[in-house]
Amino acid sequence: MEESMPLNVLIRGQGFPVLCLHGHPGSARSMSVFTEPLSQNFRTYAPDLRGYGDSRTSQSFEMTDHLLDLEALLDRHHIDRCLVLGWSLGGILAMELALRHPDRVSGMILIATAAYPRSNHPPITWQDNALTGIAALVNLAVPGWMPNIEWVGKRSLFRHLIQQHTEGAYRYLANEAVYAYLKTSQPATAALNRALRQRYNRLTELEKITCPCLVLAGEGDRHITATSSKETAQNLPNSEWQVYPNTAHLFPWEIPQQVQADILHWIERYPETIATSTES
Repeated sequence: MEESMPLNVLIRGQGFPVLCLHGHPGSARSMSVFTEPLSQNFRTYAPDLRGYGDSRTSQSFEMTDHLLDLEALLDRHHIDRCLVLGWSLGGILAMELALRHPDRVSGMILIATAAYPRSNHPPITWQDNALTGIAALVNLAVPGWMPNIEWVGKRSLFRHLIQQHTEGAYRYLANEAVYAYLKTSQPATAALNRALRQRYNRLTELEKITCPCLVLAGEGDRHITATSSKETAQNLPNSEWQVYPNTAHLFPWEIPQQVQADILHWIERYPETIATSTES
């Protein structure tokens, strides 16, 4: 029998619950770009998904097990209804949660994700890996050091994750991305790879998700293309779509203030996403 796993979760603020789901590799910490502003007005729940961060496991599992864990998390915290924000893999889980429990998902904010995710990432060379390792280590020691960004970072695999190589973006990489990478387990990576080999595609199911949705993408995203994100938005009955030029998969770390403002403005326009069941 399938069993849920208790997840480590970072909880901030007070008010209507917002469930924030990270990507791969990722952790609850890597969602701070969202939880910090949202927790000023809402109660944010950012879990380490199974096999990530401090939700440790050495046991093999499948992607569907994440949903069991999230359902148990909502039950444990007595959350009947919540707004769900998901980044990359987290966005896929948000859609799956909305399909399974439409009564519990008041709205979705989908970041760099797609119901039928497609990539146009070029082949990775040993030079790419070597330069990325050097850039990451130097950046960890001296976060946002511009000589490292100019000489190494822009030539490493970071060039496919971000397009605006700013000090701020590299501080996020140092403070959150390295930790997330080191704390991502082999079972988590294996579960994701199995799902990708099965060519995950939920486009035809999206018509069942009628809650308000905001879909955001980076124009230069090579990991989950903006085209596939737009396709998702077009198949959601009640969605808004926005693409940010000169950004890539980690665009919330490239232009955090703009993304944060756009999310808060969208919530203001759709107050039903933060209304209790008695108010909606």
